[in-house]
Amino acid sequence: MRSRYSRTLAPAATFFLLLVAASVGQNTTLISLDQAIDLALAHNHSIQATRTLILQNQAQEITANLRPNPTFGVDTQFVPFFSPQDFSGENLDETQQFDIGISYLFERGHKRQRRLQAARDQTAVTRAQVADAERTLAFNVGQQFVGVLLAESTLQFALQDLKSFQQTVDIGDAQFKAGYIGEGDYLKIKLQLLQFQTDVSSARLAKVQALVALREFLGYNAVPANYDVMGDLAYQPLKANLEDLQMKALHERPDFHAAELGITAAQSQILLAKANAKVDVNGTYDFTHVSGENTASIFANFELPIFNRNQGEIARTGYALTQAQEQQQAASDTVLSDVANAYEAVRSNDEVVQLYTSGYLKQAQDSRDISEYAYKRGAASLLDFLDAERSYRSIQLAYRQALGSYMTALEQLKEAVGTRNLP
Repeated sequence: MRSRYSRTLAPAATFFLLLVAASVGQNTTLISLDQAIDLALAHNHSIQATRTLILQNQAQEITANLRPNPTFGVDTQFVPFFSPQDFSGENLDETQQFDIGISYLFERGHKRQRRLQAARDQTAVTRAQVADAERTLAFNVGQQFVGVLLAESTLQFALQDLKSFQQTVDIGDAQFKAGYIGEGDYLKIKLQLLQFQTDVSSARLAKVQALVALREFLGYNAVPANYDVMGDLAYQPLKANLEDLQMKALHERPDFHAAELGITAAQSQILLAKANAKVDVNGTYDFTHVSGENTASIFANFELPIFNRNQGEIARTGYALTQAQEQQQAASDTVLSDVANAYEAVRSNDEVVQLYTSGYLKQAQDSRDISEYAYKRGAASLLDFLDAERSYRSIQLAYRQALGSYMTALEQLKEAVGTRNLP
């Protein structure tokens, strides 16, 4: 059973998309968020190791469905080891006894069927748990992907700001040489340039580290070393309400399904415990040769259920069912709480983004442009211009952080609901 987080793209198709994706500069391979999640689900070693739990459970189903092996027995009696002179054909036929028999354990109470059903139910629980691990991996990839987008946006802004301020430095240099500004103001401009250059270096490092962290989730063999991501920090409003998301989460979340299946598995264990209380019968058929005669014997033996009627295991599985039911209720509470917390986080970050887009971004841009225009024409001081420049950079970086936080909150909500598709 494929997880809800598995994409329709097969790994081979994903690699094909990577090959035909836009290559820029030095043939950099670009991947989208959906492709990144596909690659992680196909190549992440931790999730591959987790999936082997399903195969292990399926192997246990084979074991549970096995019938008891028959037992073959042979013996000879009255062998004259201490009287070698009595070894003869007549002694062999008339005195020694030979027995050859086969026995088989007849299981009662449908034990084999109960074992198989219990194993299958446990496999179903494991499948849901693996799907939940895939859900967590998809969130981790999405969160880290947003981190790369934020680092890229910050880097592009730092480069753009450096280029813009470099023009100011060039103008200041010309003004200094022409005698329009003093050396002190010129040095302040030059020193401010260092901050822009440092920002570019820090942004480059942040992006490299973010790509390395993302590659760890994808698997080092899934993408080349010079890969990059495609996409932008973008605001996408959420249109669903909390109640609808919570209902959808109870339908989609694999960990909640695992808790529900745990009840079914516990009920199977109760039936198995009751089946194991049934007494099995061991039947034996023997062929005997003694005193020149050939005879056959049939035996049957079984335990008398006087003391051990498996009452302890029956009681334990009953309590285990109660435990599974309580765990299912706890899982339901966890799902509802996760969705509520993630939903409120999205709303909170949405409000912050709206604050910036409602006017603060434009005001910071206008303030910087006005200060720069006035400074270049001698109508504003250098300190006023630098202060406006710092405010503009601070607002722009904070806005990008707010967008990154909003997109991360959306990824958290997707994980909480259990689906990548939110309205």
